[in-house]
Amino acid sequence: MPEHWLPGSHIAVDADSLVRIHFKHFLQSGIYSRVRTLIKFLVALLLPALAQAQITTTHATLLLAATEAKPGDTVLAGVRFQMEEGWHIYWRNPGGPGLPTEIKWELPAGVTAGAIQWPTPEKFVMADESDPTAEKIINYGYGHEVTLLVPLKLASDLKPGTLEIRGAVDWLACKVSCIPGSKELNTKLIIASETKRSADADALQNVQASLPKAGDSLAPRASWEKPASGDTRPLLIEWNSAIAASEPDFFGDASDKFEVPTATELVNGSGNQLKLRKLIKKSEGDWPTEISGLIIQKAGDQIQGYEVKLAIGGATTSSPAAMIDPTAEHSIWFYVLNAFLGGLILNIMPCVLPVIALKILGFVNQAKDSPGAVRRLGMIYTAGVLVSFLVLALVIVGLKALGNKVAWGFQFSNPFFVIAMTTLVVLIALNLFGVFEIAPGGSALTAASELSSKSGGAGAFFNGLFATLLATSCSAPVLGGAIGYAFAKPPHIIVLIFLMVGLGLASPYLVLSWQPAWLRFLPKPGTWMEKFKMAMGFPMLAAGLWMMNLLTDHYGERTWWFGMFLLILATAAWVFGEFVQRGRNRKSAALVFVLVLVAVAYTWALETNMEWRVPIKAGQAAVELKNAPKNYPWKAWSRDAVAKARAEKKIVLVDFTAKWCLTCNTVVKTALENRELLSRMKELGVEALLADYTATPPAITEELARHQRAGVPLVLVYPRDATQPAIVLPEALTAGMVLDALKQATN
Repeated sequence: MPEHWLPGSHIAVDADSLVRIHFKHFLQSGIYSRVRTLIKFLVALLLPALAQAQITTTHATLLLAATEAKPGDTVLAGVRFQMEEGWHIYWRNPGGPGLPTEIKWELPAGVTAGAIQWPTPEKFVMADESDPTAEKIINYGYGHEVTLLVPLKLASDLKPGTLEIRGAVDWLACKVSCIPGSKELNTKLIIASETKRSADADALQNVQASLPKAGDSLAPRASWEKPASGDTRPLLIEWNSAIAASEPDFFGDASDKFEVPTATELVNGSGNQLKLRKLIKKSEGDWPTEISGLIIQKAGDQIQGYEVKLAIGGATTSSPAAMIDPTAEHSIWFYVLNAFLGGLILNIMPCVLPVIALKILGFVNQAKDSPGAVRRLGMIYTAGVLVSFLVLALVIVGLKALGNKVAWGFQFSNPFFVIAMTTLVVLIALNLFGVFEIAPGGSALTAASELSSKSGGAGAFFNGLFATLLATSCSAPVLGGAIGYAFAKPPHIIVLIFLMVGLGLASPYLVLSWQPAWLRFLPKPGTWMEKFKMAMGFPMLAAGLWMMNLLTDHYGERTWWFGMFLLILATAAWVFGEFVQRGRNRKSAALVFVLVLVAVAYTWALETNMEWRVPIKAGQAAVELKNAPKNYPWKAWSRDAVAKARAEKKIVLVDFTAKWCLTCNTVVKTALENRELLSRMKELGVEALLADYTATPPAITEELARHQRAGVPLVLVYPRDATQPAIVLPEALTAGMVLDALKQATN
């Protein structure tokens, strides 16, 4: 790189070459923090000569968004830098050799400056054109023109008058060579009874509108790809873009303990699912557990920046509680297998129990049919499950494409869906009790037989649909990781994983239907089926009562009127079965009475008194601790609450739960209410935080995505050592697993 001699000076200012040599030396020595000190020292030496040279490449101007302001206002200030062609100044992290631009304020009493708000920078590549083999230097900075914003807060007791706003700015401008610059800036602000906008207000507000956005909407994730090799380790950073994007990048913040290189390797460089690799270099201490900076992507011709702070997953743990590391990247076939196994396990989860009763009755009836008919019904049931999961996957893909945050079981947070499902479940329970029949005429046993033979295909398909709807309120071991993986992937992966869950859910019945000889072990059809069918109505009714309870968060005391609606509807079902289906006289009059009852149930109970179209929009704080396990002082979850507790060297346990999640309330909550566990938690002073996902708040959706989960339950244990990552516990939780995790978190 050629030297740039300044007129009237005896100093050759080739700062890039000089700094590059020292930068590499100090970085290899593991003392990154000394680099900036070295550069500042060099700049201090050069400043007198540069001042004598009187070379100006950058012009700085102080702007205010108001000429007059009221006490208590916040006035937006901006320092506008205008660089000559080819020159650039630096971002808060130069990325390589360079210095961040600084503003040092000298403000009157009662005026406080906030932090600099940095626009999205760009990359500058500097290379020695005379030596193509020389290493390229990549920096983050701004060319042509940039305005750095700073909010100025005015005290509420400021007296009327004129204030002098002063500040000194320091920068390093580079092209082939580098020239440091400095300038004293000042302007006036009048404290008055009204605020008056300045001529620069619109320009400053436009700059503010273009600042990097919060990156939570991207559901960004960071995870170690593999173990370290010496002092380097590959880090994967990925996120979801609501629209197709390209040229993804990550501009990391500076750290004294590790370097995030400016060089980026693209893993998936376009589309809605973006992923890149950074080779992190550690200089001292442990490997980082968190990384911050800017996510960059290009949408059309627009460069978009997003501020993020990411917990780094993928750290190995010896705890048996962390059975499957949710943040580790595996082959897609690993998640396909987990999806199938998770769907298979769903069959024994409490949410699907009512459907099992229907299938047992179906198999007993099918035992007398031909093998071909049995296989046909098994395939139709499987088709019902797969079609349902396909529709669900497509709905999720569509919602994600529109920028919505969705998760497994999201439909149970919708009160209208819960109303429809509860009504359907109660009607099915009444049918199992024999109150009315699905097929007209005959006894309950005859109706079941007719449904199995004449309209068995429709019944089998409905059972598949119904099983899917109920199953999505539950999670199962290994299912959470597979679904979380799918939600972070392109649409075709989401569809594939969901279909595999459906195939796992349907597989026991599909296998039995193709092995009709196994059906001989079932009892023969008889009068016992009538009693068994009625007995199975009770778990179905229990499912209805459980879903009705979900509505209390949406309607409060008005939920009582939904119970009245179900009571009148049940009366109508009884009249229909007793006087229309099984009656002999005045069937038409009975049918009219049934229709009147249904109309009264809807208009009087649902529409007028319950006002089902207008659910309560209660704040999350009103429900966030209702679902906490008993006998321990739980607090509401937030990222700040976790950070605060970890800063105080506390062990933190976080329970991600929801009122509509049966696994959360029957398996996880039972484990967390174990006496031995509660005693141990009190001994250790564990900070217990509840993340209530009943209303699917976006902050919890994002946190679940950070741990590659698409739904609840999820239980995390953060060790006392704040540098260690969270221990992720499995969905099929036991108190022993939590105790093991607490033991590891204590060490």
